[in-house]
Amino acid sequence: MKTVLVQLKQYKKDTFLTMGFTTLEVIMEVLLPFITARIIDDGLEQSDMPAIIRLGILMLVMAAVSLFSGAMAGKFAAAASSGFACNLRESMYIKIQDYSFSNIDKFSTAGLVTRMTTDVTNVQNAFQMIIRIAVRAPLMLIFSMVMCFMINRNLSFVFLAALCFLAVILALIMGKASAVFREVFDRYDDLNASVQENVTAIRVVKAYVREDHENKKFSRAAQNLYRLFVKAESMLALNNPVMMLVVYACLTAVSWFGAHFIVAGSMSTGDITSLFSYVMSVMMSLMMLSMIFVMVTMSSASVRRISEVLKEQPELHNPAEPVMEVAGGSIDFDHVSFAYKHGTGEDTLEDIDLHIKSGETIGIIGGTGCGKSSLVNLISRLYDASEGTVRVGGRDVRDYDMEVLRNEVAVVLQKNVLFSGTILDNLRWGKQDASVEECDQACEAACADEFIERLPDGYDTWIERGGTNVSGGQKQRLCIARALLKKPKVLILDDSTSAVDTATDAKIRKAFRTYIPGTTKIIIAQRVSSVEDADRILVLEDGRINGFGSHEELLESNEIYRSIYESQTQGGGDFDQAS
Repeated sequence: MKTVLVQLKQYKKDTFLTMGFTTLEVIMEVLLPFITARIIDDGLEQSDMPAIIRLGILMLVMAAVSLFSGAMAGKFAAAASSGFACNLRESMYIKIQDYSFSNIDKFSTAGLVTRMTTDVTNVQNAFQMIIRIAVRAPLMLIFSMVMCFMINRNLSFVFLAALCFLAVILALIMGKASAVFREVFDRYDDLNASVQENVTAIRVVKAYVREDHENKKFSRAAQNLYRLFVKAESMLALNNPVMMLVVYACLTAVSWFGAHFIVAGSMSTGDITSLFSYVMSVMMSLMMLSMIFVMVTMSSASVRRISEVLKEQPELHNPAEPVMEVAGGSIDFDHVSFAYKHGTGEDTLEDIDLHIKSGETIGIIGGTGCGKSSLVNLISRLYDASEGTVRVGGRDVRDYDMEVLRNEVAVVLQKNVLFSGTILDNLRWGKQDASVEECDQACEAACADEFIERLPDGYDTWIERGGTNVSGGQKQRLCIARALLKKPKVLILDDSTSAVDTATDAKIRKAFRTYIPGTTKIIIAQRVSSVEDADRILVLEDGRINGFGSHEELLESNEIYRSIYESQTQGGGDFDQAS
């Protein structure tokens, strides 16, 4: 809870003003029945018109103050709760931006989306209710009980017994419902995951005519959520019957005993009238408290899930005195091992000893799951090595400021991502202030200019979210151009030309020599033709180096590389089929 409440920040003033106005509203409401009793006893029964007028004007003033206080409390409560929710979302979003890949791996995308939407909304609603009703209800309860004891102590013990009974029943109900609500929000993740997966892959779903399968999968997730909500709400539904039982029991008791006290002369008509008002105030306060318990029960699971995101600490940190300049593009792996889950004994990379000179072009080839992407992720410090040292420009990557390092190590990832915006907007992710001429040069080197020129709006063509309105090959070429704009010390292409034809692939590699001659280029590919003209080629197998040398050297000395080459030049096939 403390982790979440820290995000209140600049809205503390609104929160305290809400509480202040709510307190004033309660005081006015509690005093109104007392004034009513005085009008009856001192005015009507004594036929004192000036007293009736005087007390009536006082009631109007108090009612106006109560109305104004309630309106202001509502205004400030809305500002505080909305601002609190805004800060929570911003803090979570900023926190996620600081996560390393290993932190992100702990949370599903659907889970993070649920936390930033449904969970934050639950907390927002609960907070707004707490700063108003959680202040109003206890104060109204306490003040009303005080007034009841002032009017008639014996009758007030009836309310006290009813309160104790109700508190025990509510505690039992909330305790059981709380556990169910925690499970409910975990099921929200499953529901969102189903929606996200279906919408993202809608083309594949339709291509394989799997709409019915996806509908059934979503229905199962929705039904699971429905059953849990029904179970939780069924428990909470007991609140109202129990509450009404206590209310009517108290009214009956007050009517019965109050009539006897009036006949005996120990109570006045005004007192019994005001007592009825205070009984209703006490019972309404209890009802409001039960609503708060419901909301807190629902939101406590959300608070826990939000806190998990905010408390998660990035596993990668800048050193105390980071190096702010990358001297060159040389890359050294000194007996590096890496595992995604430390301590499991399952290394993705094992004892990698590799040395690359600045400006070299290195090809990497290997089967699915052999560690190609894991290897290059260590260069830009998206992950840290479990053992050994990775150096770029002669310095350990852990010595650099991470932004400086990643600005000099451009990576075109396996999954090419474009954002909603124009082509120019997407290209400028590589260099924010890049001119159209610079973008044109980068696109020419990536062979993207040829299709951009055919578009009616050229560089102003709108790209839909995820690049759904361009082909796979066009998307890859735009992503390569975006990386080239950085003019990095190291350029990594992680299977980034798989969707372009062989001739275009050759043009792109040829353009690299003239556009970024001093940049170290690492090309991961499944096709031998994409890497055969590299200075040296690395063959990976099961996370270990199987061979490293030029195309000609590997053909002579490496059986795996030779079998790949022969299978692809003598009738097709890829690495996985060859192995």
